[in-house]
This record gives sequence, C-alpha cells and structure tokens, in this order.
Amino acid sequence: MSTRPSPTGAHPATVASLPTPEELPVRLVADCRNVLGEGPIWCPVEQALWWVDNLQPSIWRYTQADGAVRSWPMPEEVGCVVLRRGGGLVAAMKSGFYLLDLDKGLSQRVAAPETDRPGNRLNDGRCDRRGRFWCGSMNASFQDGRKSAAIYRLDPDFTCTRMDDGFIVSNGIAFGHDDRTMYYSDTTSRLVYRYDFDIERGLISNRRVFTSTEGLPGKVDGATVDAQGAYWCAHVYDWCVVRYGPDGRVDRRIRLPVRNPTCVAFGGPELRTLFVTSATKFLTDEELASQPWAGGVLAIDLDVCGLPEPRFGG
Repeated sequence: MSTRPSPTGAHPATVASLPTPEELPVRLVADCRNVLGEGPIWCPVEQALWWVDNLQPSIWRYTQADGAVRSWPMPEEVGCVVLRRGGGLVAAMKSGFYLLDLDKGLSQRVAAPETDRPGNRLNDGRCDRRGRFWCGSMNASFQDGRKSAAIYRLDPDFTCTRMDDGFIVSNGIAFGHDDRTMYYSDTTSRLVYRYDFDIERGLISNRRVFTSTEGLPGKVDGATVDAQGAYWCAHVYDWCVVRYGPDGRVDRRIRLPVRNPTCVAFGGPELRTLFVTSATKFLTDEELASQPWAGGVLAIDLDVCGLPEPRFGG
C-alpha cells in the first residue's frame, strides 16, 4: 500500500521564526553513554523507562523508585522496543521483529519484512491504541540517499504488512490524541508527514507534509504526542527538544546540555516528565569532553502531560 504526498498548508519554520529556547531544569537520570540511545517508552506498572542503544546493541531500563539502571546486550542492531500486554517486549531489530523475554533470555523472530533489502534495518516505531506495532526501517548507509526505507504494521497475530514506501530514515512515528492522525519523520529528507489514520482498520492515507526542517540546524528524530495533541520531538544536532502545534509551527523549544538528543517520551506518575535519549555518535573527542551527559537519558518536568503508551496486543 502506498500513498503520495499532497499539497500542504503547513508552515515550515525559519531560524528567524523560532521561539527562544526555554531554560528549564534538566536532570541526568541514566549516565549510560549510549552510542545511539533511542526509543524511550514508559511502563506505568514498573514505573520504569525502557530504551535501546541502537549501535552498541542493547536494551536498557531505568527504575524511577530507586534510580537503578540495567542493560541487556542484544545480538544485532535494535531500533526500538514496545511493551506486550501479556508481558515481555517486542523488539524491532536489524533482521526483523522479535518477541523477547529478557528474564529468561528467550527470543523468537515473528516477522522478517526486509529480507529483500539487505542494506536496511528496522528503526523507529510505537504501538497504536488497538495494539498494532508500527515501525519504520532505514537505509543504514543513508549517505547514498537511496529511498529504500518503508513503514510496516505488525498485527497482534504477527502478520506484517508494508504500509508505505520510498523513504530514507524512518523516525518520529506518533499517533494523535484523537486516533485520527499518524505522524512520521523521514529525518534525512528533513520532512515530517501527517497521515489520516483509520484506527479501526489500521490504515493510513492522504500523506501530506506536516512540517519541514529545511534551513534549520536540527532534524526531527524520535517523537511523541501530548494530551493537547501537540507533537514533541528531539531535534538532533540542535541542542533542544521541540513542540510543534497542530498547524506544524514550532511553539516551544527547550534547551538541552547535549547536541544530539534522539527521542522523547512522557513518563512519571502523572506523565509530566519528558524523558530524552541522546547519542555520543557524531561527536568529536572535544565535543564529548564538553558534553559529559551525551549518550545519557535526560528528564525535564513540564506543565503539560503525555498519554499512556499502548502495548502490543500479541
């Protein structure tokens, strides 16, 4: 299934139009020095944050009550994880979707959607509120510009369907608070798209540009949506997280002590803490020395709250 972008009424930002970054208190909650931290997801049962290190393949957990941080090594690159309703995790890895039981050390591949695209790997994703896992792939040698990435939908019965195609690096998948919109960022192309989303049938249509970061220092990486329907994302290369309003305009920027934030997630007891993963990749030795929190997980307490993260239904 493929859709084509249609004309848009979005308002791409310019440097001059950006709001001044806010200087809010930022905490370091996990000093993990990830090469490419990604995919934070909050578990309200454990009151814990899960995330991955994509390029030093591992899955991580921070438990808020005691501040404990634990990690599990993975055999290959892992783009993101989601929680399962019956317990355990589903991981989007280089070679496909895997069911994981970390306590027992068990894994089972349930889908391998890109055996015909050896230069790709699965990357960013999350579940919709019917328990389907939506995940995009990426051209792992994205410098050559090949648009070989796609969006996949993994259903609770483990059927995997290609939903759209023709991208470079998939990021920023998030579902609107009213279940009528899906957002998706092709980071390398500097475009964020908005789809009409049919939650009952699990379909997307009417792809159009939501916003563009052309001419800005940062690009849209991982994202989430707050309870008011605004789109929060990490602006990689730009020292900040950004909130886009429904019209695609930037309405808030929050400064960070790291240049390369990678993804965001709401968590905490009231879902008012924005957790931010980050990367040491892309930094020089001098930059690493001046950014001691790079690769860590940061936290910012906000005056808005997020939405509960759905679990995979299978």
